[in-house]
Amino acid sequence: MPAKIHIHTEPAPPRVRPVGKLGIVDWREDCSSCHNCVKRGCIYGLWRDEADTLHEERGYLDYVYQCRGCLTCVQDCTKGILTRVINPEYERLGDEYFTPDIILSTWYQAETGRIPVSGAGYNGPYSGPGFDSMWTDMSEIVRPTRDGIHGREYINTSVDVGRKLAHLAFHEGRLDVSPPPLIEFPLPVIFDSLPKRWHGGNIVQSVAKAAAEIGLFSIVRGDEIPSDLSIAEDNLVPWLDTVQQCMEGTFARAAMVMIPDGPDVAAMQAALKQKNAEQIVAVRVPATPSVTERVVKLVEDGAEVIHLVFDAHGREAAPEKPRHVRDVLRDVHGTLVKEGTRDLVTLVSSGGVVQAEHVVKAAVCGADLVAIDQPLVVAMECRLCGECERGETCSIAIDETDPDYATRRVINLIGAWHQQMIEMLGAMGIREFRRLRGETGRCMFFEDLERETFGRLFGKRIESPNGGSKQAV
Repeated sequence: MPAKIHIHTEPAPPRVRPVGKLGIVDWREDCSSCHNCVKRGCIYGLWRDEADTLHEERGYLDYVYQCRGCLTCVQDCTKGILTRVINPEYERLGDEYFTPDIILSTWYQAETGRIPVSGAGYNGPYSGPGFDSMWTDMSEIVRPTRDGIHGREYINTSVDVGRKLAHLAFHEGRLDVSPPPLIEFPLPVIFDSLPKRWHGGNIVQSVAKAAAEIGLFSIVRGDEIPSDLSIAEDNLVPWLDTVQQCMEGTFARAAMVMIPDGPDVAAMQAALKQKNAEQIVAVRVPATPSVTERVVKLVEDGAEVIHLVFDAHGREAAPEKPRHVRDVLRDVHGTLVKEGTRDLVTLVSSGGVVQAEHVVKAAVCGADLVAIDQPLVVAMECRLCGECERGETCSIAIDETDPDYATRRVINLIGAWHQQMIEMLGAMGIREFRRLRGETGRCMFFEDLERETFGRLFGKRIESPNGGSKQAV
């Protein structure tokens, strides 16, 4: 069994003023001057040292941005002149998938390396699209002293990447087949190639350095590898686009390379194997309505690793009604199981994974590991405002971020994700992440529960003309 992974985290305070969710607004002209101001009761001490705070080096005290939302002052004010408000800048963060709440949670994890905990509990919806309609089985959470990050039992989060043998053959007591090459990842995560808009400064280098320090791998286009990075020492996975690139000896030292799916995929893989037979070749396949048939064919042709690529919201490329990564993975995994070839290939999924729980849920649906990109730049304080994509100047100058600071923020984020994955595995009664692959019995799906519970009463849910849904009797 591999050694227990430990990700060292350190505080990495934000370099720019973060965007807060809640704020407190007061009307001082209505103050009764009771000399017993409830603002002194703030459990975070925000108001208590107001005069001192105003003279700090930062030079401001912004209640809209710095309020933590304990609401002690709002509740205890005798005249009720204090009011909680939602910061309008907070509502402009991210989009409908990478929501402002997720961005703030990612910032907290990147700053502290700890699991975000809300003392007020979860007050959001209990179901939604995609991964939000999956509920993992937490029946084993009744044994907290044995499980999780504070428990005594070892929960293994490592995964094997590469092609496996369908069976073992022996001759005169000795193994008669040569096992294919495998790479053991300490976590079921690989860092995906970042979009062009985040290639400024030292962002790519910082991501690669963070991956190497943890023991993970990062995907970088073969013609864009920074000169200060080493393919072997920094655990780079070169992304090669042409047969000519594959024939170069430059990338033979890489433990793993990635090539795009297409008519030249067999020639590219053969050229790479000729240079280094122990090198693992991953095939990058866009997720489309026909992706299952394509994956089956690639596995038959000897593919070792297949990387299914979805859009940033986890949707396949389809002209109408695109499926979420959740449903595509279940289809691909289930088909390979029926074909008897599932254990021959490693499935990587990218797109739509923005929280630690999504890693676990993707595995439940059939993935071996996931590739992430957006959470890495959000950890560097990116607000996903889209300014850089539109060619505008970045409001936080992310390309000027100190590389050591950016690396630390990424490591902290993955450290927090690692703890959350362990907590989820422990609560589900699973000690080995590999066992989680395709284990849908450890998860409940909203659609299944709705059909089984209400289907006989209200009929099948159908799509309405306005894009919503309703029950048909």
